[in-house]
Amino acid sequence: MTIKTFPLGGDLTINRLGFGAMRLAAGTFNGLPRDPETGVAVLRRAVELGVNHIDTAGFYGRGTVRANELIRTALAPYPDGLVIATKVGPLRDAAGVPSGEATPDQLRGLVEEELRALGLDRLDLVHLRAGGMNGPGNASIAERFAVLAGLREEGLIRHLGVSNVDAAQLTEAREIAPVSAVQNKYADDMGLLTACEESGIAYVPYFPLGGGLGPLGTERLGTVAARLGATPAQVALAALLAASPSVLAIPGTGSLDHLEENLAADTLALGDDDLAALRG
Repeated sequence: MTIKTFPLGGDLTINRLGFGAMRLAAGTFNGLPRDPETGVAVLRRAVELGVNHIDTAGFYGRGTVRANELIRTALAPYPDGLVIATKVGPLRDAAGVPSGEATPDQLRGLVEEELRALGLDRLDLVHLRAGGMNGPGNASIAERFAVLAGLREEGLIRHLGVSNVDAAQLTEAREIAPVSAVQNKYADDMGLLTACEESGIAYVPYFPLGGGLGPLGTERLGTVAARLGATPAQVALAALLAASPSVLAIPGTGSLDHLEENLAADTLALGDDDLAALRG
């Protein structure tokens, strides 16, 4: 049986199937803004269905529709036990697309803006997103991560994470302060997932639908889904959760129907034969 909760940072028990806020404001960073009332409805329904881990970022938004403001409108005052994770690092350009990277001197301002937008006195989890919107690289993250570690000491942040990092960057961060979560593109470095599992660190894959198995339309996903009476997306999410007890899934959507479909994956049990078939 898949373990359905994870002790984030050792003191925050969260459901492993959460919600990613990236698609609330728009389908893509340069797509058309979505109806904010629908976003509010999606968030409220997610919490009703048991979500207690929401992943967001200040750079999630399009025009005047911003994910953090939607979260605050929908859920504040926040229910007990709800964990909101966010990310800082990327900077938006004039078109609103995250394309630059914050300097160490800019990080405090970004964290303070997250607090303001979400209406919080302390952020549960803040990831340092390294490398802008590019893939993991070899650049040092020590100076920037040390800024976030200082804000944690001040009480503005409860737990720290890193995003879009390689193994050396994770090691570098852990030498400065405890790391509670890593948010990377799934399957970029399976060794990193193993390291997280061994160290009690949450591994939070972004773009999770596909679960490292390729596009959702692959024959293997479709075959297993048909046998179980599920959708390929549900099978992909169930496979993702079965990959490791350290994996937290954060599928995002701006649709109530897709939300219901995604969260129903929490009750989908994959047997050994199913997992073997998915691995090919």
